[in-house]
Amino acid sequence: MIALLIIVLALQSGLNQAVEYTSPWHYKCDGGLCKKVLITEQDSNPVALSVCQLTCGQGGTLWPRPTGHLSIGESVVQLDPNNIVLIGISTQTVVGNLLQRNVDRLKENAKKLGGPVTVNGGGTGLVIRFNDKLNLDNAKLTLDTDESYTLQVASDSDGLVKVDVTANTYFGARHALETLSQLIVFDDLRSQIQVANGVYIVDAPKYPYRGILLDTSRNYVDKATILRTIDGMAMSKLNTFHWHITDSHSFPYVSRTWPKFVKYGSYTPTKIYTSEMIREIVDYALVRGVRVLPEFDAPAHVGEGWQWVGDNATVCFKAEPWMKYCVEPPCGQLNPTSERMYEVLGGIYKDMVEDFQQPDIFHMGGDEVNIECWRSVNIITDWMLKKGWDLSERSFYLLWDYFQEKALEKLKIANGGKDVPAILWTSGLTSKENLQHIDPKKYIIQIWTTGDDETIGRLLQNNFKIIFSNYDALYLDCGFSAWIGEGNNWCTPYKGWQKIYDNSPLQMIKRQGYENKKHLILGGEAALWTEQADSTSVDSRLWPRSAAMAERLWSEPDFKWHHAEQRMLRHRERLVERGIDADSLEPEWCLQNQGSCYA
Repeated sequence: MIALLIIVLALQSGLNQAVEYTSPWHYKCDGGLCKKVLITEQDSNPVALSVCQLTCGQGGTLWPRPTGHLSIGESVVQLDPNNIVLIGISTQTVVGNLLQRNVDRLKENAKKLGGPVTVNGGGTGLVIRFNDKLNLDNAKLTLDTDESYTLQVASDSDGLVKVDVTANTYFGARHALETLSQLIVFDDLRSQIQVANGVYIVDAPKYPYRGILLDTSRNYVDKATILRTIDGMAMSKLNTFHWHITDSHSFPYVSRTWPKFVKYGSYTPTKIYTSEMIREIVDYALVRGVRVLPEFDAPAHVGEGWQWVGDNATVCFKAEPWMKYCVEPPCGQLNPTSERMYEVLGGIYKDMVEDFQQPDIFHMGGDEVNIECWRSVNIITDWMLKKGWDLSERSFYLLWDYFQEKALEKLKIANGGKDVPAILWTSGLTSKENLQHIDPKKYIIQIWTTGDDETIGRLLQNNFKIIFSNYDALYLDCGFSAWIGEGNNWCTPYKGWQKIYDNSPLQMIKRQGYENKKHLILGGEAALWTEQADSTSVDSRLWPRSAAMAERLWSEPDFKWHHAEQRMLRHRERLVERGIDADSLEPEWCLQNQGSCYA
C-alpha cells in the first residue's frame, strides 16, 4: 500500500494556508461515539480518533472507568515525552523511589506511542506533584489498603502542563499515574503526542482483590511472559498475581530447604523458578501496584518432585486407572498421617514466605481431594482406625480437617509465628455437611464453581469472605479441544469478554438474596490453567478478556458490556502498543467506524 499524504486547506488567521494531515478523515463526537467524517475547509482544527476518544462517551479512553467524578476538557496540549518530571518528593524514600520508576515508565511508554512513525518535534513539558499526606514509607499492599486517588491535569499560562495527585498510599498514587498514561495519546493526523487538558478525576476501586491466576506447573511459563502478564495487570489496575506455581505435573519452584524437589520435579533443568527470579518478579510487580500471591496446592494436586521424600509422604501418585483417584493424570495426594510430610511442608512454606516477601495472604489450594485415594491406602486407613474413626466419608473429612489444621500451623510458624489469612478453593470442605470444619476467621474462600451455586449463599451466611472465580465466566482455558480423549474440554464454551464483563459479584449474591452480605465480597480473579497453554499463548488467552473483569471489579458498573465496547477496543490497542499480544476482538474498521458493528 502507498501511504496517503493528503494536503487539505484550512483557514488560519483569516488566510488560506496549506496544512499537511496524514489522512483525509477526522472525527467528531456524536451521541457518545466518535464519527468519521471527511476533512473540509470548514474544519480549522480536525480531530484524530485518539483525541476524540479522550472526551467522547462514558469514560473516554480510560480503562477501567473511574468510579467517582470524571471530567476531561475538550482541549489537548502537545507533549514532549522527554520532559516529564516528578517534583516535590524525595526519591530516597521507599515510595518516592517507586514513583520515580513509574514516571520513568510513563515517559518510555509515551515515547513509543507513535510506533514506527516519526513524531513531530516540539511540545511542552509535564510536571507531576503529589500531596503532602502521601505515606512515603509503606509500600505493602493488604486487603485494607486505600487505593483511591484524585488526579488533576491543567496547563498554566506558560503552557506547562501540571499534574496534581492526591493519594494516601503508594498504590493510589500509582493508579493515578496509570490513569495519566491513558490520557496521553498519539495524534496520527499531526504525528504529535498530545495530553488531555482540564482533567479532574476522583477514583477508587469497588473491591480490594482484583486478580489473575496463572498456572505454571501444567506447562512452564517463562519469566518474560510472567512480566508481560503483570504489565497488562498494571494497565488494567488489577492488583493480585496469583501464582499457581506447583501441581502434580511438575515442581519448578526451587526450594532452598529442599533442593531435591526441583531436581526431581522440573520438566528440564532450565524450566525452574529460582529465588532470584521470584524476587525480580515480586519487585517488578510492586512497581506496578501488584502483589504476588503464592499458592502451594495441597493436600491434592501433588506428585512430581516428591519422589525423594520417602515415608509414604505422598499416596496414589500415578495411580491407575487415574479416573478413580483424581480428576486428571497424574494423580497424587499428600498423606495426612505422615509426620515427615509435615516437616517437608513446613520447609516449603518457610522458603515461600521468604521468597515472596511475607505475603499478606497465602493460598493453600485445597481443591479436588479424592476420598477414594485415601481410602485405598492401608497406612492411612490403619491410622484412622487406631484413632477410633470408622472409614465412612465423614471420617475422611475429619482426616482432611486434621491435615488442614496441621498445615496451617506450619504456615504460621513459617511466617514468624504470625497468623496469615489463608485462601482455600471451594471443595467438599465447603459443602453443607463439612463447612463446620473451617473457620471464617482463618480462611477466605475462592469460588470456582458456577455463579449460581448455592455454596455462595452458604459461605456468606456463615460470614466467610469470598473471591469469585466462577468457571462459567472467569476460567480462560475453556472452549478448546479436549486434551484427554476427543471433543471439547470440560468447561466449554469459550468465555467471551462480554460475558466476563457482565459477571457481577454483586448481582450474583443479590440473586441469592444476600445483598446485605456484600461487604464479604473481596473481589474476583480470572484463572488460566495451562494444560493447553504455555509462554506462546498466555498473552492471547488472558488479554484483553482479563481487562473486562478488571473494569467489573474496579467499577462494578450498572450497565452492560455494550456501553464499554469502544473503550474496550481502544484498551486492546493500548495493550498491543505496550508489547502484549492481546487477541483481536473485531475488525479495526469497527474501531474507526464506531456504532456500525451492532448486533
